[in-house]
Amino acid sequence: MRRKVTKAIFPVAGLGTRFLPATKSVPKEIMTLVDRPLVQYAIDEAREAGIKEFIFVTSRGKGALEDYFDHSPILEQELRRKGKDDLLEILKGTNMDSGAIAYIRQHQALGLGHAVWCARRLIANEPFAVILPDDVIAAETPCLKQMVEAYEETGGNMVAAMEVPPEKTSSYGVLDVKEDMGSVVSVNGMVEKPNADEAPSNLAVIGRYILAPSVLRNLNKKKQGAGGEIQLTDAIAEDIAADVPVYGYRFRGQRFDCGSKAGFLQATVAFALARDELRDDLMNYITEIAQVSKAAQ
Repeated sequence: MRRKVTKAIFPVAGLGTRFLPATKSVPKEIMTLVDRPLVQYAIDEAREAGIKEFIFVTSRGKGALEDYFDHSPILEQELRRKGKDDLLEILKGTNMDSGAIAYIRQHQALGLGHAVWCARRLIANEPFAVILPDDVIAAETPCLKQMVEAYEETGGNMVAAMEVPPEKTSSYGVLDVKEDMGSVVSVNGMVEKPNADEAPSNLAVIGRYILAPSVLRNLNKKKQGAGGEIQLTDAIAEDIAADVPVYGYRFRGQRFDCGSKAGFLQATVAFALARDELRDDLMNYITEIAQVSKAAQ
């Protein structure tokens, strides 16, 4: 019987320099889309997929991120006193049970593969998920849950994938497709950030993974790849050579790259428009702005 995926790694050690000066004192992962931090979207998605243990790979200056998941007795007491039960219920989703969450420090910025490797002792010999909070995915069925359901049929390693314009392949790990089976594709190889004329496809890997523990053994070699960093895609590609199957999964949903300012703003608008109490006012404002812009042309 295939082991269930119950552990997830969240690499959150980055400095968030694209969002300076905000990230001088606020970890990027707790910047908010409407009224929920980026990391809360990731946690909620993991919970929906059956994740029970949450491993954060952090760095210096991430104390506010750790505090976010702690209980706040004074705030909870005040909300209870004022009868604000709806807000108390929202707070419940931000609290993590004792022992459910762990923090590991990444002392050197050596890449995503190195960040995942830092959590190896807490994973041991189990399959595990990796979630990049920068990639926020709006989907009726959460992306990782879709992948877990597909993984139960395939095993091996699985990466979330989406088609990108050929000129964008140099920003992603790209799949060399062996067989296209619709939602699931089997993979011959993976290439990190290839130029458009060298890319084996336009099917790009984005920030959701379900990985076999053999990937951690590959990362033990600490091989440097693109950009001089230890690349997770390289470690996954090594499994292919060892006859451990790798699959790409075309998820159903819309991905927002919240590691960029444009993507963060787009996600903010999209999630606000999805809220009943905000939709009408925001849509009226967007319409007014569009009309003013058109008139000025």
